Amino acid sequence: MALILGIESTCDETAAAVVENGRAVRSSVIASQVDLHQVYRGVVPEIASRAHIENILPVIEQALKNSARTFEQIDAIAIAQRPGLIGSLLIGVTAAKALAWSLEKPLIGVDHVQAHLYSVHLESRPTNREPRFPAVGLVCSGGHTALYAVRSWTDIELIGQTIDDAVGEAYDKVAAILNLSYPGGRPIDELAAQGDPKAIRFPRSTLDPDSLDFSFSGLKTAVLYRVRGHKGRERDASSLSQQELRDVCAGFQQACIDVLLLKIRRAIARVDAKSVIVGGGVSANRGLRAAMQSFELPTFFPPIEYCTDNAAMIAGLGDVLLSHGVTADLSMDAIIRSALVKR
Repeated sequence: MALILGIESTCDETAAAVVENGRAVRSSVIASQVDLHQVYRGVVPEIASRAHIENILPVIEQALKNSARTFEQIDAIAIAQRPGLIGSLLIGVTAAKALAWSLEKPLIGVDHVQAHLYSVHLESRPTNREPRFPAVGLVCSGGHTALYAVRSWTDIELIGQTIDDAVGEAYDKVAAILNLSYPGGRPIDELAAQGDPKAIRFPRSTLDPDSLDFSFSGLKTAVLYRVRGHKGRERDASSLSQQELRDVCAGFQQACIDVLLLKIRRAIARVDAKSVIVGGGVSANRGLRAAMQSFELPTFFPPIEYCTDNAAMIAGLGDVLLSHGVTADLSMDAIIRSALVKR
């Protein structure tokens, strides 16, 4: 059974994890940068890069310590080499290459988005209820909203993506409009659970009848107009009653969920899928999970702790790639775009 050290630094989380046999998470350590970026209500690349430099070695050392394993016991180093912010990526890639060289261990480059899909496997044992292929994969987060045809963990094709805002980005921007905390996913989800999703019907952008792409910018603008008025800042979120605030959150969240489910169903027909896999930070959303409890196909979500960026998913997928003989040499680059593209 392979023991993989995974490293993740694609955006604003510095993470390291030790995973055995592709599933059993022996340790998972994450240094969050939320406090650094909160004042800007978004990730500042230069600040993120500097924080990764400070955090990368302590996080790796803590992951090894928590796993009760040593560097010598590690079989390979897996690194999220793409996609992401180039400055952030370079810190993790440089650390992984240095470790692989000094320890004489195999180096594995992992696609961060592909790993979000694989995260449904973490901390689970093989059972009869596992994703059956082909599957439809949805990655929904602050940086990604995309649909994939998943034929296996190593054969994944992009079939639809956002043409503007990612759904998680829309949550963050709506939270700013409503004077809620950053990141916006959790406070909106919590308020939406107390609101009436039918009280305010926001628009759903479905694009063309057979399109698998997404658009959330119009929805965000509709919330802005609802809260502030059509002629500018005549009012703001402070003028909303508590129930109105809850209803705005509920209506916004329901519009997001309706679009995601519609596109998943379109993708199922396109792929002739046998299951659905959902990953990424927004996969932790309680409203989305509740809406898919009785979905027509078996649906798989990651454990809550592995929905947002983490290194356990990198190590887990790294194990699969290693078993297929997919490794990299020390010339491996950090790449800002995903390897998963439309064919």
